[in-house]
Amino acid sequence: MIGRPVATILVRYCEIGLKSTPVRKRFENQLRDNMLTMLAYDKVEAFVTYADARFYIETENTDGCVRSLKKVFGIVSLSVAEVCSSEMEDICATAAKYSLGKLSRGDSFAVRARREGDHIYTSMDVGREAGSAIFIANERLGITVDLRSPDRIFYIEVRNNKAFVFDEYVQCPGGLPLGSQGRVIAEVNDDRGTVSAWMMMKRGCRTLVTGVDDISILKEYDPMLKVLESTENVGKIRGILGKVLGTTLEGLKSMDISRYDVPVYFPTIGMDDRQVHDMLCKIRTHSF
Repeated sequence: MIGRPVATILVRYCEIGLKSTPVRKRFENQLRDNMLTMLAYDKVEAFVTYADARFYIETENTDGCVRSLKKVFGIVSLSVAEVCSSEMEDICATAAKYSLGKLSRGDSFAVRARREGDHIYTSMDVGREAGSAIFIANERLGITVDLRSPDRIFYIEVRNNKAFVFDEYVQCPGGLPLGSQGRVIAEVNDDRGTVSAWMMMKRGCRTLVTGVDDISILKEYDPMLKVLESTENVGKIRGILGKVLGTTLEGLKSMDISRYDVPVYFPTIGMDDRQVHDMLCKIRTHSF
């Protein structure tokens, strides 16, 4: 067990929540395993728990944990939060303390609150009371409340007997957990091939790669990435569900896809070179 955690990281998924209960449970387990694999690969110590459609990560290495989790498919966003009980008095005290040092003189702010579970107050009550506490704690700065276009937003999630206070949603790749949708083989010979492979990984496919292009960026998103020397007779490789090619619409016209004995996928066929370049930049910088 690691030492006392500095903060808790809330991890949210999106598409997984649309699945039936048995499928959702399987995907949640896959996502948890993928998070643990990525954290171990990046040598980040963390404790992962799950409850109420959220994963909760406790760690002393907050920045390293955020950087690691931003590479996990299936996570749509995360937030580094301060945790307290769901008692209104505790929420207000935590929000006031959390806000100190985050507002500059003359700033405007707003509080966005949401609840999950049974409480004697509403989400609007939380926003109003916590907003008052933040205002009083920072009144000397001449701050104001602006619910439409504030300089700073504080978020509060009340989930049953706990509340989480934070000020940022860190965007992550989203999609489905890697390994939840079977295996494919991707030819990675250029930027378009790299983006095509990444897009299939985002859809949950465990992707085996071949080709001459640098695959280091793909390995960042899948520490277990496998490289093949050849794609001959790919249908004979156990569990392969398809072939992935980085091809334009023009290139497809001169291609004989009948020579492949598995389905062929073209994730970037509707993208021009500029769009591929922009996507690759986002993939390299983990900016979603």
